[in-house]
Amino acid sequence: MNTVLSRANSLFAFSLSVMAALTFGCFITTAFKDRRVPVDIHVSRVMLKNVDDFTGPRERSDLGFITFDLSADILLIDPIFDWNVKQLFLYLSAEYATRNNALNQVVLWDKIVLRGESTKLILRDMKSKYFFFDDGNGLRANKNITLTLSWNVVPNAGILPLVAGHGHVSLPFPESYETTRSY
Repeated sequence: MNTVLSRANSLFAFSLSVMAALTFGCFITTAFKDRRVPVDIHVSRVMLKNVDDFTGPRERSDLGFITFDLSADILLIDPIFDWNVKQLFLYLSAEYATRNNALNQVVLWDKIVLRGESTKLILRDMKSKYFFFDDGNGLRANKNITLTLSWNVVPNAGILPLVAGHGHVSLPFPESYETTRSY
């Protein structure tokens, strides 16, 4: 009648179907959850330099330095870490417009928060982790540079949602360049 291999194949196919249904159930129970929380961003210092850009033609580009305070409680309203979340990838980004580009986005700082770690962020006098370069001179006298904290929720099963926190700060950059050597 049925050989051992035929029965093993049937058992394997049924097990795979059940696991696929359970994985989809895991995804659908948390797919429509609102994962936004309030975020407080305060910028204490902004500095701008005009430096050599070694990536292209011999031109100079703007390099911005930002010192910021950041506070957010990821578990304040509704727990983001439910049973379908492995980790969070948090990042602070700057958005601004220049003459050459309608939208510029630069990641200034990031952090990975694993399950079980403290989800209360209180950062004081943090400097940007990555360089804030502009491909030209679009930072000088720019009046609307917006800093936003966002995060990716890395799930066990399902899509990778991008969530922006409630709260951002818009700041102007100086009209003149700094000539000091250090930040």
